[in-house]
Amino acid sequence: MQLDIVVGFFVLGAVAQLLRSDLRLPEGLYKSCVIFLLLAIGLKGGVALSSSPIATLVPQSLAVVAFGALLPLLAFPILLYIGKWSRVDAAATAAHYGSVSVATYAVAVALLDSRGVDYEAYFPLFVALLEVPAIIVGILLAGAAAARGNAGHWGEIIREIFLNQGVLLLLGGIAIGAWAGERTASVMPFFGDLFHGILALFLLEMGRVAAERLPAIRKQGGFLLSFGVLMPLMGAAAAAGLATLLGLSPGGVVLLAVLGSSASYIAVPAAMAVALPQANASLSITLSLAITFPFNVLVAIPAYLALVQHWS
Repeated sequence: MQLDIVVGFFVLGAVAQLLRSDLRLPEGLYKSCVIFLLLAIGLKGGVALSSSPIATLVPQSLAVVAFGALLPLLAFPILLYIGKWSRVDAAATAAHYGSVSVATYAVAVALLDSRGVDYEAYFPLFVALLEVPAIIVGILLAGAAAARGNAGHWGEIIREIFLNQGVLLLLGGIAIGAWAGERTASVMPFFGDLFHGILALFLLEMGRVAAERLPAIRKQGGFLLSFGVLMPLMGAAAAAGLATLLGLSPGGVVLLAVLGSSASYIAVPAAMAVALPQANASLSITLSLAITFPFNVLVAIPAYLALVQHWS
């Protein structure tokens, strides 16, 4: 099971933090990397979308949206009844695990590209679609009291869901790619050829941030670590089953498993801060960023690819 080269930069960032190095990406550069990755993924998906049959996309998209709504329903009772978390904390964290991590998806794409594994190029559409339903389900799971307390903020919540940086840039890139089609060739030397290098820089900082949160894991106990590993595996298994039913390629099965396995640490925290400000955000962020993200990058993604290649 061989890791992609970009994962080495994640490990470097983590090691640097553990050794108390002063290594840190400038905030402006980190934000630029995020913008670049979202637009690059969106553009590539938009170009593929322009030539994809609607008859195939619509049922697959509806199935993916339904899957995104169901994942929080799987995570919520585990957190509420086994973890003994409060209803609001369990609902907010469940929403993180129903949504997706674009960075995790980018690592999976980089691995598939480096191995020459084909996949449905319109997958960025699924990434964008999976950002929304889990947030709505998470708010509903928080209960009537929490919903009433935030009734006046629904306009702000909806704005945060659909106009946050991640969703806006991803959907914008998809729209531009679908509109421009082959004309995107003029910008692809930038958004295409530099993708792996920018991803490596981004993962360097992600490794440092993940290692920075390791003390929080020790404070929270074994449940946090167990859930942060087992929930992604359950989500990946369900997603792989769905991908098989949808007739996706082996590469598509891997990518949907990765989306089911990942957890948001950008879009959902921003939406939950507005919708459920009483939730303990440190629990969700520690789980998604310090446990699930490293697990996916270092272990799960290459394992999913190996398993799919073995059985296909």
